[in-house]
Amino acid sequence: MKRRNGPGRTGALRLLAGAGLGAVAARAAYTALTRRPPGLNGLPGEDVWGRTNHRGEPVTLLEGPAFVAGAAAAGLLAPGASGRVRAAALLAGAGSGLLGGYDDLAGSASSRGFKGHLTALARGEVTSGAVKILGIGATGLAAAAVAGSPAPSRAGRGFDVLLNGAIVAGSANLMNLFDLRPGRAIKVGLITGTPLALTRSGAAVVAAPLGAAAALLPEDLGERAMLGDTGSNALGALLGLAATRLGRGPRLAVLAGLVALNGASEFVSFTKVIAGNPVLNRVDMLGRRPAAAPVAQPAPADDKPGSDDAFRPGVPPQAGAPGAAPGPADAGPAGNGVAAGPA
Repeated sequence: MKRRNGPGRTGALRLLAGAGLGAVAARAAYTALTRRPPGLNGLPGEDVWGRTNHRGEPVTLLEGPAFVAGAAAAGLLAPGASGRVRAAALLAGAGSGLLGGYDDLAGSASSRGFKGHLTALARGEVTSGAVKILGIGATGLAAAAVAGSPAPSRAGRGFDVLLNGAIVAGSANLMNLFDLRPGRAIKVGLITGTPLALTRSGAAVVAAPLGAAAALLPEDLGERAMLGDTGSNALGALLGLAATRLGRGPRLAVLAGLVALNGASEFVSFTKVIAGNPVLNRVDMLGRRPAAAPVAQPAPADDKPGSDDAFRPGVPPQAGAPGAAPGPADAGPAGNGVAAGPA
């Protein structure tokens, strides 16, 4: 009898159950959070999580926390995963989400990209992006250690922890780089996560986050909400954790791709690459509203090609100035504290 590599009938039912739980939990969390947005430091929740997009319309960052909460709850309840894998998924998703949330709310645009944050760190300046880089790296290693390794030797298990931790962290950051247009990060997550969902080992990890992401996609495409660093980091980390259930050869290939893409983001605009490819552009625009007419604005002196972002909202209003205008499109707490400007 031939051995099946796919999930089989039982696995398919578990996959559907996990995805359904993720969808229901994420929608419930989003409804609860948007009904009563949590405040912070005396600021009302609408000011903490609300932003203004390129159309001058309000959007909320609460899609990210809703995704994290939905994926975490469903991951604990979904059938098919071992206790170690459930714990690792909770650590990877919630840990990356918390670090992303810190950058969403406390980040600044003073430094961008790995190079910018690490250079600032070398000068003794601890940016929110540097905290996130180091924190997600540590979270990835911890999740990999909790998930365990089937390697027979101590050296092999140690190698797997380092390899798997790098995959989780690299995937978390890469997904954040795609969260620059409505729906893009979720589409990338669904496209890359589907093959993992068709494997026996990855399906138990990825079912809940894929269901949660799909359930929140209409809010993202409708420009009513966005994942932000909170949701995109968590989504990427969970997809990375699912990839760590593959064989060592495929995992090495995955890591090589993550390193290449993360490195390329420092120099290449993913948005321009996508816009220049008819197939990628069609997928990217699927379900999105037509682009708003551009408004001519003077470019800052240090502006980089491609650093403008029509989706990322600007700096939130400060206390006492609820009507303050947004800042540069990639700047501020809603901006990406790790992604390079060109992404």
